Amino acid sequence: MSQANAGSKVDDPRPLALAHDEGIVLAEDRLSGEAVYDGVLLKIHRDQVVCADGHKAIREYTLHPGATAVMPMFEDGSLLMERQWRYPLNRSFLEFPAGKLEAGEEVLASARRELREETGYAASQWAYLGSMHPVISYSTEIIHLLAARGLVKGSAALEAGECLTLERIGQDDFFTMVRDGSITDSKTLAFAFWLNEMAYKGWAPNWQSS
Repeated sequence: MSQANAGSKVDDPRPLALAHDEGIVLAEDRLSGEAVYDGVLLKIHRDQVVCADGHKAIREYTLHPGATAVMPMFEDGSLLMERQWRYPLNRSFLEFPAGKLEAGEEVLASARRELREETGYAASQWAYLGSMHPVISYSTEIIHLLAARGLVKGSAALEAGECLTLERIGQDDFFTMVRDGSITDSKTLAFAFWLNEMAYKGWAPNWQSS
């Protein structure tokens, strides 16, 4: 990690505004901005803005390349999950496989790679469920959510320092852990919504063979 570029002025690095937000009265206007930290994964920026009520404020946020997350489903409906140690919170979390998008990588290619590398499994069918923004107050991160089925076991390819254990969880147990607070990871909770739609409301995603 490096802070060599700390304090350097930069053009607006955020995503372009959505068309339906153009001219919205809540919009904040960026006056200036600088890069304050250039890390291995995260790039931290500090901008001065004018709020909708005319007040000037500082906005600090991280740039993130985006990520994919996968909900692997076995034929009996059980789920393949992993437990990882998450250093900032000093504890382990039960979650679905996920990882950041590489430069120029397509979403499905990223999901396939993360599933294979972290669990050793490949999938014959995939469904795109949507996307989520896990920390809208201070990050540009977007996570693309995909379901996978037709799982075939292979060999994982974990990176050095990437330590995790795999757990096969039934759907009833999964929802119980969501309700009792045993599962709190945001992307995994987002998957709980989609799984509930499939399991109890008759909704079917658009499965594609791969």
